Amino acid sequence: MKAVVLVGGEGTRLRPLTLSSPKQMLPIVGIPMIERVLGQLAAHGVDEAVLSLGYLPDAFMEAYPDGRASGVQLTYAVEPEPLDTAGAVRFAAKFAGIGETFVVVNGDVLTDLDLTSLVAFHRERGAEGTIALHPVADPSAFGVVPTDDEGRVIAFVEKPARDEAPTNEINAGTYVLEATVLDRIPEGGRVSIERETFPAMVRDGGLFARSDDGYWLDTGTPSAYLEANFDYVNGKRGPVIAPGLEDRGRGVLVEGESDLRGEVVGPSVVFAGCVVEPGARVERSILGPGSIVSSGALVVDSVLMQGCHVAADAKVAGSVMGPRSVVGQRGDVRPISVLGADAVVSSGTLVDGERISG
Repeated sequence: MKAVVLVGGEGTRLRPLTLSSPKQMLPIVGIPMIERVLGQLAAHGVDEAVLSLGYLPDAFMEAYPDGRASGVQLTYAVEPEPLDTAGAVRFAAKFAGIGETFVVVNGDVLTDLDLTSLVAFHRERGAEGTIALHPVADPSAFGVVPTDDEGRVIAFVEKPARDEAPTNEINAGTYVLEATVLDRIPEGGRVSIERETFPAMVRDGGLFARSDDGYWLDTGTPSAYLEANFDYVNGKRGPVIAPGLEDRGRGVLVEGESDLRGEVVGPSVVFAGCVVEPGARVERSILGPGSIVSSGALVVDSVLMQGCHVAADAKVAGSVMGPRSVVGQRGDVRPISVLGADAVVSSGTLVDGERISG
């Protein structure tokens, strides 16, 4: 089966991390997010995927120059201009020559959705399109999808007020579509699948939906990005899957050679070449390759990407440090702060829920 993976957004909610990298290339416990998404697709029989690219497309092509990742053959479709969701689906599918039933997923959503069952449901109903649904406590930030007893969609309500939502079942961002849906999407402009294409399909009676209460997370905010990482580390999504990790006991996983004379408390993951100096302490955190935590420093509930440095007596809590970012001596970084690539927090500086660019 073939899939269209939407990865063209600018990831504005994750800035400044996304100023230098597409959000789907950010690491989730050492593995780029896009590989986690593709691996889930491959587990359900998807062997070809076209990446619908817009923002920083070269990052994907340089990372996978042979056009293959997580067991899936890749095609790169670079939008000539922003086309919104439906426009992007049409452009990518036509570019890749898709002419049969196919899957659409958002590249920034991590899920354990049973895609095999969703496709079977789609075919049993003779649907033109089928949406995966997910129940949430507050549906006001999402597209809400009420259905009848057969699973036929009876309305498509985008971001309703919380007390006006007809259901708590939201659009989970995974679709099974027939190629005929592409003919519904005008060529050459911005078209929203949620606001234009799906409502038209509802009127024609060809849109169905099926709920799945498995793991689902939109990773688009700093807090959600942290949650995505720690859901793996805490075992909520099963064991951490990253090559070369060794269990050092007490919930600490270490890759390769690292100098850990300081204290590392699990659940934590330490990638190759890290240094935790004597007198330093790391609690429930992920240290990217080559990161350094100096004497007297504390890192807790945080994600450090490649080559970060937390200097002596500094503190980083509940935050994300982008590649090669630095917190100077006695710096104090508090939740939920985000340091972009090459960002520097000067010695003695307090950063409280702020975003610092490099």
